[in-house]
Amino acid sequence: MTATVSPAPTVVHGSPAFEGANIRTWIGFKHFMYLAEQAVLRWLADQGTPARELYLHHGLGLEITDFAVQLPAVLELGDEVRAEVARVRGDRLSVRLSVTRDGTEVTVLRGKLTVALVRERAADAHRPAPAAVAGLEVPDLPGGGEALPVSALTAGPGTFLWSWRAPYFYCHYSDRVQHSGFVRALEEVVDRFLADRGISVGRMLAERSWIPVVSRARVRLLAAARMEETVHTFFTVTDILRGTLFDGRMDCYVRRGDELVPVATARILHGYAIAAGPGAGGMAQLDDEVVRALTGEAS
Repeated sequence: MTATVSPAPTVVHGSPAFEGANIRTWIGFKHFMYLAEQAVLRWLADQGTPARELYLHHGLGLEITDFAVQLPAVLELGDEVRAEVARVRGDRLSVRLSVTRDGTEVTVLRGKLTVALVRERAADAHRPAPAAVAGLEVPDLPGGGEALPVSALTAGPGTFLWSWRAPYFYCHYSDRVQHSGFVRALEEVVDRFLADRGISVGRMLAERSWIPVVSRARVRLLAAARMEETVHTFFTVTDILRGTLFDGRMDCYVRRGDELVPVATARILHGYAIAAGPGAGGMAQLDDEVVRALTGEAS
């Protein structure tokens, strides 16, 4: 990605990765967030404090701790994306991604995010953050959420449980799962949930030409999930909206002693576009079969 250096906002130009074109040439939601993440790195460098220098010389790791996005339009393979990042106040940034279609600028992402410079336990030494970003320094991740007894590690009615080992390639700074690792987890737990309920993405594509669409997502970090810990991930559908969308929630925990400590939480608003046949181009209506599968109701 190349950057147009400006004090505020930072403007970055780039394209989505080939990896994100999973359904035809449309790009999956996590790659919208990846592009925004790259723009945040450039914004930090424009403050005179690149992430690499902060880690090596100050023992501080850049962390996105909270990122909420709305995705009002599709992003396609080969799109040239303009990303604009500005500081709203304190540790809060705004981000906007846009593309040009038929001579018109189209917004594909609007987002708000919180950033922090975490004192890294694996760094060689710690020095205070430079003045330009001093207000972002924190001793640890923000915390929040309520610990649960280990006995809660079971999937109740309507809830799906998936436990996974935190691999090093989801982590950074030789230590913990980074924000984008939980974005990946959100995508995967939804996929696993749908397959478990008998309405996998592949089935819906083959039988109905339904294409999964995400219009809103938010991922928040609460505490560190360390490399190679087991992350216990719960997913449940909390609401059906207008008969065309389902609102889902992900909660992630790691076991510490006799407790499950919350490490991340997320929300996602999901639906389906119709790719072919009657209603092509519109949103699919969630019929009784799909609603029962999503909510865990008996047939």
